[in-house]
Amino acid sequence: MSASPETVTTSRSPAATTKGRRHPLGLGQVTITGGFWAPRQARNGADAIPSGQDQLEKAGNLQNLRLAAGIGEGEAIGPVFADSDVYKWLEAAAWEYGRNPDDDLLQRIRDLTAVVAAAQRDDGYLDSVVQLRYGDEGRYQQLVWSHEHYCAGHLIQAAVAQVRCTGDRALLDVATKLADHLVATFGDGKTVDIDGHPVIEMALVELYRETGTTVYLDLAKWFVEARGHGIIERHGHAPAYFSDRVPVREATTVEGHSVRAVYLAAGAADVALETGDSELLDSLQRQFEHMWSTKTYVTGGLGARWEGEAFGDEYELPPDRAYAETCAAIGGIQWAWRMLLATGEASYGDAIERMLYNGFLAGVSLAGTEYFYVNPLQLRGAAYPDTGRSPAHGRRGWFDCACCPPNIMRTLSSLDGYLATTTDDAIQIHQYAAGVIKSGDVELTVDTNYPWDGSVRITSATPVAVELRIPGWADGATVNGQPVEAGGYARVEAADIDLQLPLTPRLVGADPRIDAVRGCVAIERGPLVYAVEQADNTANVDDLHLLPEAPVAQSSELLGGVTVLSARGRTGTGHREGWPFTGDAGDSTGDEVEVTAIPYYAWANREIGAMRVWLPRA
Repeated sequence: MSASPETVTTSRSPAATTKGRRHPLGLGQVTITGGFWAPRQARNGADAIPSGQDQLEKAGNLQNLRLAAGIGEGEAIGPVFADSDVYKWLEAAAWEYGRNPDDDLLQRIRDLTAVVAAAQRDDGYLDSVVQLRYGDEGRYQQLVWSHEHYCAGHLIQAAVAQVRCTGDRALLDVATKLADHLVATFGDGKTVDIDGHPVIEMALVELYRETGTTVYLDLAKWFVEARGHGIIERHGHAPAYFSDRVPVREATTVEGHSVRAVYLAAGAADVALETGDSELLDSLQRQFEHMWSTKTYVTGGLGARWEGEAFGDEYELPPDRAYAETCAAIGGIQWAWRMLLATGEASYGDAIERMLYNGFLAGVSLAGTEYFYVNPLQLRGAAYPDTGRSPAHGRRGWFDCACCPPNIMRTLSSLDGYLATTTDDAIQIHQYAAGVIKSGDVELTVDTNYPWDGSVRITSATPVAVELRIPGWADGATVNGQPVEAGGYARVEAADIDLQLPLTPRLVGADPRIDAVRGCVAIERGPLVYAVEQADNTANVDDLHLLPEAPVAQSSELLGGVTVLSARGRTGTGHREGWPFTGDAGDSTGDEVEVTAIPYYAWANREIGAMRVWLPRA
């Protein structure tokens, strides 16, 4: 049932800044109507978000807030960051309502918001787990691990989404009261401390954008600048894990816990945007470039180590031990989006595309309700620790540490806001999806079946200046029949625009500095990285070696209609018997076989079996 029109406001992008080189167009201005992403958003709204609330109920997250509100009796259940999963769900529900208004969803949002408001203390403090376990005297006593600011950040982000998408201010009132409490508590001359898990920085800047209250921006800046000055170390912890070893503006790369690192960088980018801090922005550009060239998997996955869920050293990217947490890909998208707004550089749009179609999308099943926490590029089965989050155990409906599922939900429901921007003289399209783009009196219709088909047709009633991102992989692309250069933007002014992106499958070689995959190749087609899964191959996937012949694309009904790639390979022994070795470790003297590859995001939707992205050359 649709909600009454008067309850709906024009919703905006998750990063609604006007200070960068590009101005975002949010929900209500950009609408995905079909193609690749519309069914995924529909499943997210119809199935994932309702079931997510049920999961939060079963896990005790909602009960914690009720208890903090004085409703019922009991003790806190779950991890210290339990509230954050509720707030991410509320944010997802708000963006979904902005995308597809529904009375039942709106009532769910309002009912849960009322519980959150009732749980808040009179002075603005709110964290149900700390309130229930430690009382007022326990506030901020273990901020390195308590996630109190982290939970506050996700509440603020949910509140901003809610007011933008529903017009309701109830959660925004809670958020501003909490933010005022933080302003009164932290900073120079007050409590000098930082949360072990960043996200408050992004949230406070967005709250500033929504309310115009400058002290929120000031506190966000203070939290960013406070890192790297010994605060975490003072508490007796190694600072690198918490992105606290080096001041943000002096850092040259990302390190430590991958989600923490990219959330902090995204918040710092917000601060740089709003304050005009070019020095900070330059530092973030250097950090992103170093991460992207030395610490990022071909899938866009971030985080090489299970130990600490962390980035590794340069070129430490083992495929089978990859952590590549789904939340890290989401945080990477958020950081890249802010850098795109700030600089206008197409490389950030390329990065978003790679992370979105591969590192992020692999984290959710085709049905939309089962998830991966970690996303390796190779699976041998029993080689994984029995953590409950290992892909060796299949996709899960929920986790004890359930940060990823609601994070996926909010990303899908707000995806429209990441597609396009404007400048004074043009509309920029960064990601290609079937839909409608509106800016002022201009309305563009985008017709495409991308990424399965490289044809993108854009039409309007009158000629419009449009700048189209031409992906770095798209050599041979054309706009209205004219060749355009890959790796930048092609500007055209017309009422009918025909973009053709070549989707010829390609083999991509591994950087020889990545020890684990030296001499290997991966298969790509358009923005998609492909994987070889045991379910599609008669030969043992662990023994396959690829022949140099180019893969061939084939349409199929498999896995919801993915384009399957067929390649040629040989089986190999993997090593020679005896010691010392008498030949190359990658010997491939077996039979020639057909190799079938599917998009990496679609693996593990049928059965759990061997899978790999990188294969040795035959």
